[in-house]
Amino acid sequence: MTSTPAIAPIAAAPPWSGRRVLVVEDSVVQRGYLVGLLRQLDFGEILEAGDGNEALRVLEAQAAPLFLVLTDLEMPGMDGIELTCQLRERRLTENLIVVSARDPRLLEIIENMACEDAAIGLLGTLLKPVQLESLSQLLCKAEGRPSDCAPSAPPPPHASLEEIAQALGRREFVPFFQPKVAMRNGQLKGVEALARWKHPRRGVLPPPHFIDALEGTPLMADFTLGMVHHVLERILAWQSHGLPPLTVSVNLSADNLADRGFIDRLMAQVSASGVTPAALVWEVTETSVMRQLSQALTNLGRLRLAGYGLAMDDFGIGYSSMQQFARCPFTELKIDRAFVNGAAQWPNRHKVLKSALDLGQSLGVATVAEGVEKVEDWKLLRDLGCDMAQGYLLAKPMPAEELVGWIRQDRRRLRALAGE
Repeated sequence: MTSTPAIAPIAAAPPWSGRRVLVVEDSVVQRGYLVGLLRQLDFGEILEAGDGNEALRVLEAQAAPLFLVLTDLEMPGMDGIELTCQLRERRLTENLIVVSARDPRLLEIIENMACEDAAIGLLGTLLKPVQLESLSQLLCKAEGRPSDCAPSAPPPPHASLEEIAQALGRREFVPFFQPKVAMRNGQLKGVEALARWKHPRRGVLPPPHFIDALEGTPLMADFTLGMVHHVLERILAWQSHGLPPLTVSVNLSADNLADRGFIDRLMAQVSASGVTPAALVWEVTETSVMRQLSQALTNLGRLRLAGYGLAMDDFGIGYSSMQQFARCPFTELKIDRAFVNGAAQWPNRHKVLKSALDLGQSLGVATVAEGVEKVEDWKLLRDLGCDMAQGYLLAKPMPAEELVGWIRQDRRRLRALAGE
């Protein structure tokens, strides 16, 4: 009996197979090279244009928006930046990729434009010469994979103060915890407590659903003290389970920070719990310090004298971050994700990041990078001497009961990451 030879599985066609695309490039040689790459990726009709003006004429002649426009940045007539704006306004393409051989900071302008306006449809930018693998990776984003700048969603409906007051009474606001990992060895050094609303009908809701409604109201103090109550309970529970000492960071609002009576209640609450002040780090933003500067500085001094840690959150996004950091007794400098995410790729972010890290190191405070999502950024931060990292590369915010399991499960992965 003869055996039937095995039939090799047929490889699935890429999801962009047969799609229509336009290449905009003034150099005939470069345009031919890009067209060749797209043919290797099995695109269908590949249209060509020599500059932005010709590209618009080609696109306006089409019955429907194209799947992709791949354009150079520097061209005569109409450059790639102006073309990007025209494509956004006229909705002539579903997706856009911009390439250039010029200063990478020019491509960063396009990336930042797309972060501010999702209607641009930017899949990403590439430096010339464009590589087939890099082009394929960008195209994958068109099929629903996450991108660096998620499309902006409509703002969630804000809860009423009456709803929030009822939720506070039912203790529905709870902290989720996001790990802060030492870059030197991958060990867990602390966590940040991030508020979540366990809504009885709508599930777990993030801060945009309730924080704006709380700001500037008397309920903010009760909300913060309620969060601290949960945090203190968790610290004591973790200690009973034999976890190594961890610091827990808690955010204080501008109203909290300027209110002497609130600070008295806060310190009394921690003292009554038996948790040592050194286990807690109060995070404040430059904006909260600036709003009522004299009172804020007074209360920051009191908290530091009592032994608590203090962190300046979102460092670098305010106009006087360095001035406020120098005049306050901070123990941690948290660098905003805007300067962390993509720092390994973009020179401007790299330079700002290095400057912030140098400042923290020169003043002897711990540096924490927020929004670490890529291995390349992790490696850059480690090479620049950053102390700790926080972000989705390491862990998402999680309920308190999941933290112990996460530590056991991810210990080896984090150590390997630190040693790369």
